[in-house]
Amino acid sequence: MANPRLEEDLGGLTEDLALDEKLQGRGNQGGGGRGRGKGARGVRSGGGGGSAQNKEILVSKALSKLLRHAAGDAGVQLDSEGYAKLDQVMQWNRIKSLKVTFADIQTAVSDNAKKRFSMKPNPSIKPPPDPSSEDPSDWVIRANQGHSIAIDSAALLVPITLEAGNVPEIVVHGTYFAFYQAIVESGGLKKMTRNHIHMSTGLPEDKQGVISGMRKDAEVLIYVDIQKSLKDGDILWWISENGVVLTEGDENGVLSTKYFKKVVGRNLDVGTLWEDGKQVADLPESAKKARPPAGKGAAGRGNHPKGKK
Repeated sequence: MANPRLEEDLGGLTEDLALDEKLQGRGNQGGGGRGRGKGARGVRSGGGGGSAQNKEILVSKALSKLLRHAAGDAGVQLDSEGYAKLDQVMQWNRIKSLKVTFADIQTAVSDNAKKRFSMKPNPSIKPPPDPSSEDPSDWVIRANQGHSIAIDSAALLVPITLEAGNVPEIVVHGTYFAFYQAIVESGGLKKMTRNHIHMSTGLPEDKQGVISGMRKDAEVLIYVDIQKSLKDGDILWWISENGVVLTEGDENGVLSTKYFKKVVGRNLDVGTLWEDGKQVADLPESAKKARPPAGKGAAGRGNHPKGKK
């Protein structure tokens, strides 16, 4: 049975999907005030405003739902690398209802700011399909990370090792004040319903830019000592095609606080909370009372106590 919480778990690593929930909700309202009715500007079909942008968001969301979480329930088979046949994907009811074209899929893959998806010619077809083909049966598609369904990490991701010399200089997890205390009390970050804990190699506002791995409104920054973790050999580390750093954590799915290199507020100065695996300060009372940002609800993956995920 599909997990009802997965609907709010589509962001990954990374982007606030409350926005597209709002856009979809506005598009489904049948009357009312200006900009919210059946013919709401930017939502109605047939051009105008931001209709194309809104559809792109909904297509991306539907692809994320299917390829990360619901493929098994939908009868869509993923290969060992997480790829599904595109023609089968496009027949899934939720995607079919959006009247998705091959061009829409191409846009979702190439224009998505988070680079969530990859697409390639179907390797099972001999001879290989023409790379310019627009026949969906000639292609396969996958989500690059963020899965809750079982996927072999070694087939989908690149291992991060000291020997390979591909250890990122910065590994940071973004969360919210509302979830921080639960992280500390539970002993670290948890993968929760997903296969991995997600981290980025910098901040969205950094000059070099970060494609994915952290939500833009994260309030707390947990910098991770990946070098120490790799030297200890406790857990495995991976990096996705779109640059998200991932780990399954230990045997309990936890990345221990002993690997918290530094914990600080992002925009609000709360001082340094952790340093070199040691807690050096508590979160100020004012920050402890903070509520999750709109649309987050209880969906702070790895950021809430047992029973509230």
